[in-house]
Amino acid sequence: MTDFISLPFYDLLHENAHVPAVREKLPPLLTGVRRSILEIGAGSGLITITLADSTPAEIFALEPSPGMRGILLSRLTGRPELLKRVTVLPYDALSLDLPEPVEAIVMINVMYAMEPEYRERLWPVLAGALEPGGLLVFTWRDGDLPAPHPLKEIDSRQVGRHTYASFSEIIESGEGRIRYRTVYRVIADGKVIDEEDIVGNAYRPAWNVLEPELTAAGFTCAAAPDGLLAWRR
Repeated sequence: MTDFISLPFYDLLHENAHVPAVREKLPPLLTGVRRSILEIGAGSGLITITLADSTPAEIFALEPSPGMRGILLSRLTGRPELLKRVTVLPYDALSLDLPEPVEAIVMINVMYAMEPEYRERLWPVLAGALEPGGLLVFTWRDGDLPAPHPLKEIDSRQVGRHTYASFSEIIESGEGRIRYRTVYRVIADGKVIDEEDIVGNAYRPAWNVLEPELTAAGFTCAAAPDGLLAWRR
């Protein structure tokens, strides 16, 4: 249900958020990747298109959400030259079933949605999906968790006569978990004409938690720009 609430806002607001930085920093890490990439949590395809434009690789775009897959497939329809190169996988990452190991796995803003137990189960699955020496790249933020704060506007975009805006509240945070509230509003002439409210959890493991999990799964840390982590199997 959360997925369908955020769908109208997803591309509008993410284009102003993490996407520009990822489009700049990710392609250099994938230099030399030519055969295959697995994208975990492809969403609406904002990063999928970047992967396709910056490498010649076949792309497996895994996205369990039907709503997000619909946008992703529509985006690919607008790029007919990619229809034979991008395969959309409609299941959860723990059910991963690829014809052969891939050269690289990319996971952008996905780990934050993973409960710790799920995350620990996922690393060995991803290690098994990578060829020896293969690259795993994902977004990660170091430092303290954000402190609780009341609802405040995060971003907004104008579409015709309407403003699409998102607001965020941190209800509580600690021990790698953030309890948040997000409100999406459509505003016309200063009046809210549509509003949706989401409360959920996000997870941001500290380095001393994350590093042993990945090491135990057979990964070795590699160099990456700020905001991304890179690991070799």
